[in-house]
Amino acid sequence: MANGIEREILFSDEELREMSGVKRGGDYIEVTCGCTSHRYGDAVGRLRVFISGDLEITCECTPGCNEDKLTPAAFEKHSGRETARKWKNNVWVIVNGEKVPLSKTVLLKYYSQASKNANGSHRSHNGRVSHRDEFVRCSKCNKERRFRLRTKEECRIHHDALADANWKCADLPFDKITCDDDEERASRRVYRGCTRSPTCKGCTSCVCFGCEICRFTDCSCQTCIDFTRNAKV
Repeated sequence: MANGIEREILFSDEELREMSGVKRGGDYIEVTCGCTSHRYGDAVGRLRVFISGDLEITCECTPGCNEDKLTPAAFEKHSGRETARKWKNNVWVIVNGEKVPLSKTVLLKYYSQASKNANGSHRSHNGRVSHRDEFVRCSKCNKERRFRLRTKEECRIHHDALADANWKCADLPFDKITCDDDEERASRRVYRGCTRSPTCKGCTSCVCFGCEICRFTDCSCQTCIDFTRNAKV
């Protein structure tokens, strides 16, 4: 399983036949990639394409580089590329010995599908974008607390709580919960608001890969920055 979504073969051997450095993992494929700076030359890395739509790059620009799990936008910036913010065109893979932009390969198929889910088809029966409930663990009592993500305001509260290593039960603005309150029973926690199935463990109907409701232009985290940049591409 990859993020709770059913596994399938990512790409056929024919689709990847001429690409350099192809490796298959359980829920991803990996290929050699790079980004070219006129000043610094080629920064080479390993691109992983997951069935969830996620893209991760491990940089190999120098033997001592420790940058891994970079988004393509972050890798583009790390490479020193002068005209950044166009990673779909600037990050390349090698096909038949030639550098080919990601935008001209099949590798963005699952990323594009995830984007469509976020921007249109990822909606509940009433036509609104659907987000399942999520949990955040209190740094003081170690109990997990439920966050409902039905509105942009609720998504922002969860987003900020997730980023706060010192988040506490008392920080919940709506539900007046203290560390003395019991944690939800396991039998109750399986119900997370999926419109397809009440006890769903994660599917394309309730797992969002990023949309205008749960990403924020005024947030400085890398996830929101990348979403805002990619939405403009």
